[in-house]
Amino acid sequence: MRLTFGDHPVPGFAAAYAEQLRRFPGGPAAWQPVHTVYVPADRFDRGTVRSYGDAALELLDTHLPAGADPAPVFGPLPAGVRERVARKLAAEPVEDLRIDFEDGYGARPAAEEDRHAVAAAREVAAMHAAGGLPRRWGLRVRSFADGDPERSLRTLDGFLTEVTGRAGTLPAGLRITFPKVLMEDYLRQFAGWLARLEEGLRLPAGTLRFEMQVEAPQTVMMLLRSPDLAAGLDGRLAAAHFGVFDHTAACGLPPAEQRLDHPACDHAREVTRLALAGTAVELSDGSLAAAPASTSTADVHALWRAHAALVRHSLANGFYQGWDMHPAHLVSRYATVYAFHLSARDAYAERVRAFRERREVDGVLDEPATVAALAAALRRAGHALGEP
Repeated sequence: MRLTFGDHPVPGFAAAYAEQLRRFPGGPAAWQPVHTVYVPADRFDRGTVRSYGDAALELLDTHLPAGADPAPVFGPLPAGVRERVARKLAAEPVEDLRIDFEDGYGARPAAEEDRHAVAAAREVAAMHAAGGLPRRWGLRVRSFADGDPERSLRTLDGFLTEVTGRAGTLPAGLRITFPKVLMEDYLRQFAGWLARLEEGLRLPAGTLRFEMQVEAPQTVMMLLRSPDLAAGLDGRLAAAHFGVFDHTAACGLPPAEQRLDHPACDHAREVTRLALAGTAVELSDGSLAAAPASTSTADVHALWRAHAALVRHSLANGFYQGWDMHPAHLVSRYATVYAFHLSARDAYAERVRAFRERREVDGVLDEPATVAALAAALRRAGHALGEP
């Protein structure tokens, strides 16, 4: 039999293909920050980012001065990593800032939260005017699961109204964090309110995007039963951030096992990855809720070792962003991220060149999918290292 094709050879194909492109536009290709720094709203001001950087630099200079061997703390590092970290802390200590009105902020009287929302917006506008606002920034509002969505939306409205009024525009890079998503409809309701806020603030449609937090078994199950969740939110879902402590507590784990590398956390992250694969939704890991036990070098090194191990675990599992909660975390975050990318970059580049030139590298014949992963890793390394 010889098939004959007309103007429409496969009935229904065009519609199915268009739906595929809508639901699965591909992985994130743009710059993604290596971390998010959360700061409680009542402790945030225009100097917060610089104070974090200065505190991290002081820790670096005091406990790992230039010329010191970093291997006892971080293991063997590629040449120049310590210097890269120092330059980063001096120039851009925070890539993504989130002003927290949820767990890190705590329960407050309504009038007090209103004041802090306006005050935080005022400080953001001042940072923007001075050129000091991080490339990614935003706020975490309260959860609808608390039973008071009006409080969450009131803070968001007050904050955005004040920022745009003072800055004359909405500065680029805004992200809104939406926590404790226990019901699918909360996502749709929140997306709808963002559309209303855009209209009220006269912002272009689609400007306001948010990141959901995956921090409860109910959320993980939601992703399992609704893998097309992102496609139904009109492109507003920008990222999914894992919350280690809420999730491990909700799973009934003992306090000593509430850690980022617990198998329960690995499972939740893997479900999140599978549910959001190909949707261009960014993925971020959680945090280490610890600070140096004292100002001694031994205690600072112990914190850095613990944090670096968790960052390596995230990176090895394909989560290239995580939360940092203390200035000390900036040192171990950047040192580990830089080492991860620098240690493999040259080998990855050579394998891509070999594939294009149709030759082997050490007996390896890479498949096209692997080469695409290698190219993506090189782009990610360039973004993380601040290099083309």
